Amino acid sequence: MPDFNRSLIQRVAAAAWLSVALAVPAGAQQPTAPPDPGPGFMTRYEFHLSAASLAIQDQRFSWDTRFGGELDVIDYLVGRATILVDYEAVLGDEYRAFDPNQGNYTLETSASARIGKTEIAGVFHHMSRHLSDRAKRFPIAWNTGGVRVLRRMTAGATTVDLAADAGRVLQHSYIDYSWIGQIDLSVRRQLSPRVEWFAHGSAQLVGVDPSLARRDNQRGGLVETGVRLGGRAGAIELIAGFERRVDADPLDRQPQKWGLAGFRLLNH
Repeated sequence: MPDFNRSLIQRVAAAAWLSVALAVPAGAQQPTAPPDPGPGFMTRYEFHLSAASLAIQDQRFSWDTRFGGELDVIDYLVGRATILVDYEAVLGDEYRAFDPNQGNYTLETSASARIGKTEIAGVFHHMSRHLSDRAKRFPIAWNTGGVRVLRRMTAGATTVDLAADAGRVLQHSYIDYSWIGQIDLSVRRQLSPRVEWFAHGSAQLVGVDPSLARRDNQRGGLVETGVRLGGRAGAIELIAGFERRVDADPLDRQPQKWGLAGFRLLNH
């Protein structure tokens, strides 16, 4: 295990303490939602807050933290209109013990149609990336328009969620992306009324314009597993996993690999 300024276990303990200190309810994004008995307004709301310690010998990457939410604004029975907002802060330890060096914003809208047990959505996705306590005067951002296919399968106490995305990059600043495709698979099994085991994996392929940065298509992915502990007002997920992230730093156009361990707070 790499030699860090502080051990991975100490970082996870600090993350757990931080979650208690903030005391913010949170919720996870769920890939599918059954229709209401009738049309409805504000039919689903989920909030999430997470922090993970990163096992990598690079001072730019020590923590990955997120908070945000997803809201079904209208459910029109045959589908739903959804808004997602997410903020990610990446912390290193270059200048101080907790050194936030990135702030990444995601805004997304979608409208779907339910076809049997499958849901198909048109998606507009915006991402902008910013540096914290570092000089950067030019924008790093992109807009993507695409399609998402969602499917949920259940067998007894086990639930499997599958999501597949494909989108064309409609506008970009600095980045060289042409299109983005991703597949997500989540498996959950209820162990008791308050305890659930889960595993999640995703694979991402990013098509690039080689004339802009002279490189090939980029590949990323994430695998994680853990347990979910349910409470009266919310839940916490304890997570461990591994990630390969495309363009982990906004400027150097290099993938990074790291192990991770942390938590996710949910509002249900």
